Amino acid sequence: MENHPIRSLLDMDYYKFTMAYLAYCSFPNVPVEFAFTNRSKKVKLAKFINQDELEQEIAHVRSLTFHEDEISFLLSTGNFEEAKLRAFLGSVQLPNVNVSIVDDDLVIETEGRWQEVSLWETLILSIVNELYYRFYLRSMSSAERSALYEEGLSRLAAKVKILKAHPEISFVDFGTRRRFSHDWQYKVLEVLKKEVPQSLVGTSNVYMAQQLGLKPVGTFAHEMDMVFSGIFRDKANGIKNSHNQVLEYWWKMYGKNLSIALTDTYGSKFFFEDMSHEQAMNWKGLRHDSGNPFSFAEAAIAFYRKQEIDPLNKVIVFSDGLDLNQIVALHEHCKGRIQHSFGWGTNLTNDLGIPALSLVMKAVKANGYGTVKLSDNIAKAIGSPADIVMFKNIFNYNENFFEVCRY
Repeated sequence: MENHPIRSLLDMDYYKFTMAYLAYCSFPNVPVEFAFTNRSKKVKLAKFINQDELEQEIAHVRSLTFHEDEISFLLSTGNFEEAKLRAFLGSVQLPNVNVSIVDDDLVIETEGRWQEVSLWETLILSIVNELYYRFYLRSMSSAERSALYEEGLSRLAAKVKILKAHPEISFVDFGTRRRFSHDWQYKVLEVLKKEVPQSLVGTSNVYMAQQLGLKPVGTFAHEMDMVFSGIFRDKANGIKNSHNQVLEYWWKMYGKNLSIALTDTYGSKFFFEDMSHEQAMNWKGLRHDSGNPFSFAEAAIAFYRKQEIDPLNKVIVFSDGLDLNQIVALHEHCKGRIQHSFGWGTNLTNDLGIPALSLVMKAVKANGYGTVKLSDNIAKAIGSPADIVMFKNIFNYNENFFEVCRY
């Protein structure tokens, strides 16, 4: 009998806990809706994933609870108050998830209180990925399955060889949301911990961190900006001002320890205009998640210099669809100019020779309002067409920002 894709409620990205904890403490009754999107348009998921099996796995996750050792591990990160975290985790009831099929693709939606709905994101993405790849495995002979895993190990060994040649490169495993399987991600981390401990800073997956003695790593995602736009929308200039409110609330909750800011929800152009000098001084650095990463590095360095801040005292975490060749090239581009690290995802935990899926699950409504993510690659935009136009105008969005910025 096959194991469940999710076997613990810790088996999700750390930033899910940090965001949900802030929601619980500051906005406990904000209603939010999340929806799944399959960006791999040529892959009709319902042809590969049985709806009943998917619903059974979702029901299994809803039956799980947080154990004492899991709560203690989260507390050991030092980012939560014990009484509040215990109250939050003790009250969590993951809401119902609605699954249907339209045009041979999966429609997955859920709604409820922000702090609970939010936790579904990487859980559902991990389940859908694993069920999809199990379809392939079931159609293979034993020899074919062995060959597939051997190919995966061979590719991992090639990565290890390159990493050993560049021991100054550091990275975090960001691969939970698009992994081949739970067991494969675990195997990858086992190998990396043994072979390149100097390079592996940690993992975004809290369960893997607990089991393997690694550091759980993460701050916040686009979700913060998107939900805040709904929370503050009814105030004067509410949508525009909500962007900096994210930074203010986050700093008040977590301070310097988790102060890596994601820049591209409404385009990095606006972010660099909106981040104050004091915030630039206080926050440790920035995360890049869309657009040309080399151009982003130049824009970030110029931003800090304009603020009269030495870029070598700040860090960029690159996290947009990286492979090892890009990582090495970005390291060479940035070394001696700005600190840098890498959030390495799909290419790390889903590189066995079968094409990876591009799946997301995002907040589509917050506090009754539609949400928007623009990003520095407008092809990745999320939201209704009317809302996207409105948010572009509010944030003076410029998709060619990196080509024209001059700080």
